[in-house]
Amino acid sequence: MKLNTRANFANPDEFYQKLVELHLERSEQQSLMINSSLILLLANHIGDREVLDEAMKIAGEMAG
Repeated sequence: MKLNTRANFANPDEFYQKLVELHLERSEQQSLMINSSLILLLANHIGDREVLDEAMKIAGEMAG
């Protein structure tokens, strides 16, 4: 399996809004915990190490 980087779900703006709302009125520590938990939950759901490695590589490159 190869990482799909194209839009792959309906209404991505709605998803982004819900993600932003999840962080509202949270401390920086709570937001970091939410992000870490979300990453691990989704990584477990994906379950394909090659896809996850590719995603980490791309994310690292995007960060600079």
